[in-house]
Amino acid sequence: MRALIGIAMALLLWPAIARAEFPDRPIRMLYGFAPGGSGDIAARLLADTVSPLLGQPVVVENRTGANGLVAAEAAAKSPPDGHTVLFCTTGNMTIVTELPGLRLPVNPAKELMGLAMMARTTFGLVVAPNSPWHGINDILAAARQAPGQIGYASPGIGSVQHLASELLKQKTGTDMIHVPYRGSQPALLDIVSGRIGFTITNLGDTIGQIRQGSLRLIGLGDPLAQTFFPDVPLIARDVPGFETYAWFGLCAPRGLPESVIGRWEAAVRQAVDEPKVREKLMENGLVPRFAGSAALNALMEENRATFRGVIQAADIRAQ
Repeated sequence: MRALIGIAMALLLWPAIARAEFPDRPIRMLYGFAPGGSGDIAARLLADTVSPLLGQPVVVENRTGANGLVAAEAAAKSPPDGHTVLFCTTGNMTIVTELPGLRLPVNPAKELMGLAMMARTTFGLVVAPNSPWHGINDILAAARQAPGQIGYASPGIGSVQHLASELLKQKTGTDMIHVPYRGSQPALLDIVSGRIGFTITNLGDTIGQIRQGSLRLIGLGDPLAQTFFPDVPLIARDVPGFETYAWFGLCAPRGLPESVIGRWEAAVRQAVDEPKVREKLMENGLVPRFAGSAALNALMEENRATFRGVIQAADIRAQ
């Protein structure tokens, strides 16, 4: 009888024991892209802030390759105990799953789950400083006058930037040419030089150039972008229903205990509420934006449906 009572007491205490055990060692935060960009800055900021909250070191590891899928695969194959997380992005969680022709080492929709969102990265349409275009209607007029002649840049096929411009084409019935580059910086260099017409891009990576005047911002992809540029109009003013943005957050292998999910949610929420964190994010063109696990997973499903529609309508395939 005493043995049975002991077992029953242990089972009752198990949730508390599990909560106390996490985290019991250093935490790895994997990020699938190179150091230096706004995502890397946000990842390191989050790691430094949650480390004292969780009582363990949080180390960021940049594992680049395959549009962020090298890091996603490593995260998906790690034990579902919360000690390995992925600093995830819109692209490697919601676009790659919808892009035909892409060989996936991991299926993020099935093998990973959202833990919490940290920030939203706003988008805008930029042109060269000496471009004759001063508003979205100037670009649309030029495209209608010379179908198939106006080019727009992106950092690669299937990027958020690519799909944002395809969405613009679909909503306006215009014919413009996609010019993919190997990354954002080569694309922006050609925008600045006037070799290519425009790009709809992440303001987190371009806010400095816009403020310095080497790029000219003529339209915003979503209302939160007006936090930084209140005098620049929304693209949706002239193209009803147009919206584009991206986000940064934490993802993890499916199967995490609810107690671990809750611990991560609380830590990220507290980090996002820190004034110094909010200030640093804003400096880098990111809007502090917390969302819990359920909300982030719902957003990812919504994103996948949106991108699926754009991809199918444009017949986009990975190359």
